[in-house]
Amino acid sequence: MGSFDFDVAVMGGGSGGYAAARSCADAGLKTVVIEGGREVGGLCILRGCMPTKALLYAADVLHLLRHAETWGLKTDGADFDFARVMARKNAMIQEFADYRRQQLTGGKFEFIRATARFTDPHTVELDDGRKLTAAHFVIATGSVVSEPPLKQLADLGYWTSDDALALAELPTSLIVLGGGAVGVEFAQFFARFGVKVTLIQRGEHLLRECDDDAAATLETVFRREGVALFTGTRLVDAARAGALKKVTFEHAGKIVEARAERILFALGRAPNTAGLDLPKAGVATERGRITTNERMQTSAAHIYAAGDCASPYEIVHIAIQQGEIAAHNIASPHRTRAIDYRLITSVVFTDPQIATVGLTEKEARAQGVPYLAASHPFSDHGKSLIMEAKDGFVKLLADPARGEILGGCCAGPLGGELIHEIIAAMHRRMTVHQLAAMPHYHPTLAEIWTYPAEELAGKIPGGQLA
Repeated sequence: MGSFDFDVAVMGGGSGGYAAARSCADAGLKTVVIEGGREVGGLCILRGCMPTKALLYAADVLHLLRHAETWGLKTDGADFDFARVMARKNAMIQEFADYRRQQLTGGKFEFIRATARFTDPHTVELDDGRKLTAAHFVIATGSVVSEPPLKQLADLGYWTSDDALALAELPTSLIVLGGGAVGVEFAQFFARFGVKVTLIQRGEHLLRECDDDAAATLETVFRREGVALFTGTRLVDAARAGALKKVTFEHAGKIVEARAERILFALGRAPNTAGLDLPKAGVATERGRITTNERMQTSAAHIYAAGDCASPYEIVHIAIQQGEIAAHNIASPHRTRAIDYRLITSVVFTDPQIATVGLTEKEARAQGVPYLAASHPFSDHGKSLIMEAKDGFVKLLADPARGEILGGCCAGPLGGELIHEIIAAMHRRMTVHQLAAMPHYHPTLAEIWTYPAEELAGKIPGGQLA
């Protein structure tokens, strides 16, 4: 590929970057990965998916122990050792990170620990002064915690999700700012471990990307479990109040104050692109996010991007797909592949879990996509009644003419697992008629999908139950 040091330089060694580098190397391209983070492994392993889910599962087990009398069981004095909870999480994350380090340093490609910035479209300068050139680049530098909306918050001090994952001891009280996935997962974790939690959300509902019925399910559970929940708010001020921290906000036309020992800032992440000097490479951005086409190609044709720095979806399996597609298109420019977001999936690992695939009703209405929807509650389902997991529902969206499944939502027990049945169905472009006819074992949680499928099949003519 010309007189360059490398065929491909991958900037970032997280999930998207590693997927791109591995695929490029497997295609026979001389590849280098440049990783400038203080730790190696990427957000998912180090400070995202894996550590948070390890903690949330511990909180779920504790919650079940404390409600064991529901099933006639006795677990008097169910308690926890927070240091051991965190130690188990740390040991697991260390193991995952060690494996990723082995993958990065295993010899398939060169691995350089440094930060890099572009000096021209084919050259980057490392923070040790070295320069290297490449015919192609894949930018996969991830994301960073967004800046707070109030300067007073920065002056007062707050935790980010990174800080919350490194705690040695629990606070007595906590204000969570933000009702997205990060905010709600941490809010429930802390509440179930005995912390007095106040959650302040700007929008009218939690999880603004979800349909309101799914968000309302979680809001009901949060209030039942003692979380002080405020939605439809506007932050006004943040200040110290003696030994506590105080957040002032507008809610329902009134000024409200919340006080707590600590504040957790969970109002999102921003693309990690500020230090790359992207204009020198001819790479366009929109509010810091790298713009790409469906082939993961940036405005500079030889430069691709993957993961949180470029994607509209901050989801690890999407970052991996994007990295693999970028690598394929570099190696095989005459038979390119495109990313397909039709099966975009989201899972929030609260209890109940909130999982979606494909279109939500909110998105279908916004895009003008015709649909029919049907749902069925877990409170009227045998296996969930056995489990005393009665919160929530499943919902299907279908094309009103042909019956093809357009989307699914599971707000309920093991939603992140159950949604995969609808992912598989949509991958094969199944209709609700076909799903309704598919055998399901009884009693299982999964058979709940047959009820909305049967309802929709009865409303959409012409389909076959086969």
